Amino acid sequence: MAHPGFFQRQAHARRNTILLVFLFLTAVAFITLAVCLVGYFVTRSESSGLAFHHWLLSNHGLLTAVTVVSLIVLGSLLRWVDLAGGGDRVAKMVGARPIDPDTRDSDERKLRNIVEEMAIASGVSVPELYVMDQETGINAFVAGYTPGEAVMVVTHGAITQLSRDELQGVVAHEFSHIFNGDMRLNVRLIALLAGILMIGQIGGFLLRASFYRGHRVGRSRDGRAQAAMGIIGLALFVIGYVGVFFGRLIQAAVSRQREMLADASSVQFTRNPEGIAGALFKIGMKGGYLDTTSHASDMNHMCFGESARMKFTSLLASHPPIDERINAIQPGMLARLRSRLRDTEPGADLYRGGSGAPEAGASGFSGAATDILGPVTGRSGRTSPLASSPEKTIKPARKFSDQVGTINRQSEDFALRFLERLPATFRNLLYTRAGATQLCYAMLISELPRPQQTERLNLLPAHPVLGSQPDLLEKLLPALKTIGDGVRFPALELAMPALRKLDPEERELLITNVQKLVAADNRVTLFELALTSFLSRHLGDEAARVVPVRYKSYKPVMPALQRLLSLMARAGSESQSDAEKLYREAMAGFMNAKDGVEPVLEKVTMRQLREALTALNGLSPLLKPAIIDACGHCITRDGKVETREYELMRLVADQMDCPMPPLAV
Repeated sequence: MAHPGFFQRQAHARRNTILLVFLFLTAVAFITLAVCLVGYFVTRSESSGLAFHHWLLSNHGLLTAVTVVSLIVLGSLLRWVDLAGGGDRVAKMVGARPIDPDTRDSDERKLRNIVEEMAIASGVSVPELYVMDQETGINAFVAGYTPGEAVMVVTHGAITQLSRDELQGVVAHEFSHIFNGDMRLNVRLIALLAGILMIGQIGGFLLRASFYRGHRVGRSRDGRAQAAMGIIGLALFVIGYVGVFFGRLIQAAVSRQREMLADASSVQFTRNPEGIAGALFKIGMKGGYLDTTSHASDMNHMCFGESARMKFTSLLASHPPIDERINAIQPGMLARLRSRLRDTEPGADLYRGGSGAPEAGASGFSGAATDILGPVTGRSGRTSPLASSPEKTIKPARKFSDQVGTINRQSEDFALRFLERLPATFRNLLYTRAGATQLCYAMLISELPRPQQTERLNLLPAHPVLGSQPDLLEKLLPALKTIGDGVRFPALELAMPALRKLDPEERELLITNVQKLVAADNRVTLFELALTSFLSRHLGDEAARVVPVRYKSYKPVMPALQRLLSLMARAGSESQSDAEKLYREAMAGFMNAKDGVEPVLEKVTMRQLREALTALNGLSPLLKPAIIDACGHCITRDGKVETREYELMRLVADQMDCPMPPLAV
């Protein structure tokens, strides 16, 4: 495929982590040698004039080297621990303010609408939104270790100076970083750079201390010692610039190609090249530097555009030049934008950041003449996460794995219609902790008669937020019945920012309460399994934990594959013989012809399915597409996708960290 897919980009992000470690170790080696050189000249007389390479192996040399490496590692470790809080901690580090989900500010509301549309269309939880109120430049970044706990930070200049289409292009660019695994690498890079810059910071401290004390000591022996300390401090401060150089070089090496890829993905997602190109053009005119935070240079590799001024821009910049990025989006685009600025666009609008097009008639994702991403199926028209015409046979034009980490026209249409259909009260409740919690309960009892609903809710312990709240449930239950079963997951994704605000103890209690409601009738439906698994994955103790690659072949996970595909085959067929045949078809891609295929399992328990999905999530990213496609084959073979099949597919994709848009079938 011409443009690398989700799984290829995930694998590339993991390789970039190896590159990052190599560059970090190289920087540590050079900085250590530079400091040792200073130590060599300071202690040379005490070491009997040893040559430098011999001095390195002396007690002085080894002690100096160990001290430098320890300081660098300590600096990185301290920042690593500090950033263990994930995206929220990064946002607070730069002084960003959380955006109230129910904000009345028109610019903040515009941003939230765009982000919610894109999150629902792509099948990921809505990121927590922050704004840097004091930053007038145009910039943005995402941070976090996993897509489920991502945050998006934008500057005040971005939301006030960009039109809706331009802001949408920026948001799509940042969503690409969420999908590609770039966020995790970016946060780790901040921690590693902190260690590399530690020596320069120590040198600066010694330099200031020597000058301060030098004024008080005078021309004594202590004064000469202070002067020596000042010289050492100055040397370390200069060496610190070596660390700065390597830090910026590492940022550039890791970031430049990813930014070009994210720009291309933004065009794919929005099918509107002028959106992101216009945003870049305005950054070129007005700048995107972060002037009010001391962490601007630390964040440079994370941001949409350059966030810090620097020398040797062509060598050390974390982003390609603006002109190059614009022309890479579409040849001749830069010339058209300049012509529009000069001849057709009101200059005042551009420099104020006003929109040249009215927003009243804007759809959530602006279309373009060329549809880069083809439709998911061979049909057009009404889109739903479920089969809208069961009587017609579905022949998907694209593999299910090709949809992962993408946004297509059908999913965009679904996201827009879904948000338009949501009652205002229902939507506003999802932005509160109490409302989001009651949504989880409402989805489990919505199909029950009123007496049974009351009976189930009485099982829950009293709690100001997590206890049963009949007044809120009365507003949620009717809306759930109106919008239908197939949109329960999108509603849950809208509620995730509020659910993530629960304390760890509250999260644990919520999961326990949901499990009580599920176990009340002594049976577990596929949706109940999907809901409990979703909440455990995103709100549990290990929600922010990155799952490492454990398996690089299917052989160690064959029992897990058999359990998963047995369940999928039974869900996609109506008889034992059909299930057996479908299971063999799904397993064919994972077995050698000479190996016999085990018969389809009669029963797969909730615990077995969770264990299977956990094992499969440990596969290399390049091995996951075949599993997604095998599951997709099972649910579409009969020509329709029912609610339970859709929710099971979403469960599989979610538990394997494969963001999948609503199924347009």
